[in-house]
Amino acid sequence: MSMAGNLRKVTGLDKVGGLRKVARLARRRPRVDLSHPARSPLGSAVVSCVAYQDGARIPGGRDLVDTVERVRKKDAGFVWLGLHEPTDQEFASVADLFDLHPLAVEDAVEAHQRPKLERYGETLFAVFKTVCYVEHSELTATSEVVNTGEIMVFVGPDFVITVRHGRHGSLGPLREELEASPEQLSKGPAAVLHAIADHVVDDYVSVTDSAQADIDQVEADVFAENGARADAGRIYQLKRELLELKRAVVPLARPVQELATRPIRVVDPEIQAYFRDVADHLLRVTEQIAAFDELLNSILQAHLAQVTVAQNEDMRKITAWAALIAVPTMVCGVYGMNFEHMPELGWTFGYPLVLGVIATACLVLYRGFRRNGWL
Repeated sequence: MSMAGNLRKVTGLDKVGGLRKVARLARRRPRVDLSHPARSPLGSAVVSCVAYQDGARIPGGRDLVDTVERVRKKDAGFVWLGLHEPTDQEFASVADLFDLHPLAVEDAVEAHQRPKLERYGETLFAVFKTVCYVEHSELTATSEVVNTGEIMVFVGPDFVITVRHGRHGSLGPLREELEASPEQLSKGPAAVLHAIADHVVDDYVSVTDSAQADIDQVEADVFAENGARADAGRIYQLKRELLELKRAVVPLARPVQELATRPIRVVDPEIQAYFRDVADHLLRVTEQIAAFDELLNSILQAHLAQVTVAQNEDMRKITAWAALIAVPTMVCGVYGMNFEHMPELGWTFGYPLVLGVIATACLVLYRGFRRNGWL
């Protein structure tokens, strides 16, 4: 039987036999020394491991197993373990200790998952897509606007495990905010899950606000005086980046709604009210992204229409100049046939007369084209 199974049997650890059994199993398992993550079996994947009781930090053991034993011995509080891009081997001991489901473990290690919420016994497994806005001085057809990452969260009765993928979305500031609000943190692991969801959705709001500035700039450029000369690649790039943001935001609606409405054992009813607020913010972001998509479609259609109009204007100008050139070409072509009996060949003023006729015809055509807006 795994160590996690034994720990569940002796939750509270109020029996001497149970304590001895856990101690023997702990001695067999390689220790995870959190003070030296570079030398631990978990390597540099360990970001932090903190135990909380009544909303405040409590002294932990010298490694992960000791920290969990202390929390379960008191039968109060929970452990928050933070990992960053662990490998299979690095995550194996954690999975065994907390008895995590193999499918959830595979998703947490491999990443590239859709936002979702799954229940495995008393353990919740949630996947959040994190996003950040990539600053750029000028939007081009290859500019990166949105960068994404992932946060996987395991929530149990006495533990929270966060697995982060990507170079952004650090949970350090969030941990500090929670520790500054012990009343909220005292509500247990579900409070951490809510804080992470709220943090992720707040980032969505920030990114959409920043993306709106890019959309406004593209819109202004398209409807400027030389809007037809604008680069359509920028619009397509914005649509691609907006699609990436949409893939992160839209699938999260259902998991947040479940957390806000459906009874879940590890989620306190008081926390569900906070999830409803997160759901409201997420709905706002979803509607804003849909509006952006519609607006970009309209901008793209307007740009294509402007390009078509500009092409038509160019064709009219080309046609008008071709008509002007056709008059002297036709007259000169007729007189270039070198027949003997052609009108005005023997007349002294025949040549100036032909030139005058050509000039007059070209002037009449030019004024007509100008009046009709072709030139």
